[in-house]
Amino acid sequence: MNALIKSATIVDSKSDFHNETVDILIEKGRISKISKRISNPKNYKEIKLDNLHVSQGWFDSSVSFGEPGYEERETIINGLKTAARSGFTAVALNANSNPVIDSYADITFVKSKANDNAVNLYPIGALTQGSKGENLAELFDMTNAGAVAFYDYQKPISNPNLMKIAMQYASNFDGLVCSFPQESKISGLGVANEHINSTKLGLKGNPALAEELQVARDLFLLEYTEGKLHIPTISTVKSVELIRAAKAKKLDVTCSVAIHNLIFTDEVLNSFDTNFKVLPPLRTQTDCDALIEGLKDGTIDMVTTDHNPIDIEDKKIEFDYAKYGTIGLESAFGALQNIFTTKKTISLLTQGKSRFGISESSINEGEKANLSLFNPDKDYIFKTTHISSRSKNSAFFDKTLKGETYGIIANNKIVLK
Repeated sequence: MNALIKSATIVDSKSDFHNETVDILIEKGRISKISKRISNPKNYKEIKLDNLHVSQGWFDSSVSFGEPGYEERETIINGLKTAARSGFTAVALNANSNPVIDSYADITFVKSKANDNAVNLYPIGALTQGSKGENLAELFDMTNAGAVAFYDYQKPISNPNLMKIAMQYASNFDGLVCSFPQESKISGLGVANEHINSTKLGLKGNPALAEELQVARDLFLLEYTEGKLHIPTISTVKSVELIRAAKAKKLDVTCSVAIHNLIFTDEVLNSFDTNFKVLPPLRTQTDCDALIEGLKDGTIDMVTTDHNPIDIEDKKIEFDYAKYGTIGLESAFGALQNIFTTKKTISLLTQGKSRFGISESSINEGEKANLSLFNPDKDYIFKTTHISSRSKNSAFFDKTLKGETYGIIANNKIVLK
């Protein structure tokens, strides 16, 4: 693949051309020249886009695509196309399919579905067999097949001894164990944050305590085992404080936050819109503020869309019975820019790769082209027409977003809207 990008502003602190507006020549998938003006004598494909900015390719540490088993929600191929159009060059795929991804063969299958794609797919294997929380899955075998972490997606490990053994075992091969932060006996049948609004609306409450007890437990286990832990999608003030204290003790822990938990509070549930039924639930403004501060000071290591397509039959029903989840790839960039500067937004979207063993690249001559293309200044109302996913369960409908993605250049391929 050969291409000439014209008049692009580079947003990459590791680049020699950071904040400069330049032309970028790509030959055979590699950046061969960056300069103020580059001619095109070989008649390569020219990419000229309004207010074009480029950065290192973005990474999402938690996406769900459904396949195998839930193709009506999303397929791997269309999911990767959606990721590309949304500016992501790499995604970590959760194991919540049917069957659950919990073996060498399963990891090989999902990787094969993503062969020869512009977006790199990194499978996360289930931590326990069938994600049932009873027996450890084939962690080492899945590592050999290409799994980058182990996680029973949104299913808490209730047995602390099982979590202890998982951390001890995975440390033998530098495996990354993920633990969903919820104590299920405390959360019970709760479907919304336990607070004034859940009481007013008559919705069963899921208290912040359920998350914080699990986080505290897992951090104690981490300290005991000296293992390696990632806590996905925290949502409360106290969780941020607990992880901040753990990092001060030099424990090997990272965490993420879902973008929708930064933007929305439980007050949006007044409409009983099931697109806002997510796990962990939307909390209070105080929690949102603490999460944003945690991202700013580095306590929270990365953001995720926690992209989870759910078919209409499982969303257009009573709130209590609707499945948890919102899609988020298509809205991620514009939503983050409503909170952060472009520089910080790009930083958040490119962090986290090293934690999952993914190599990073810079925008410099000689490097492979792994680029996200975007316009950071365009405001628009998010509509169904902006969605590429098969399922349309977005919490961001009719919200004003700032920033438009154009696509990506990666793996010797160009994907543009």
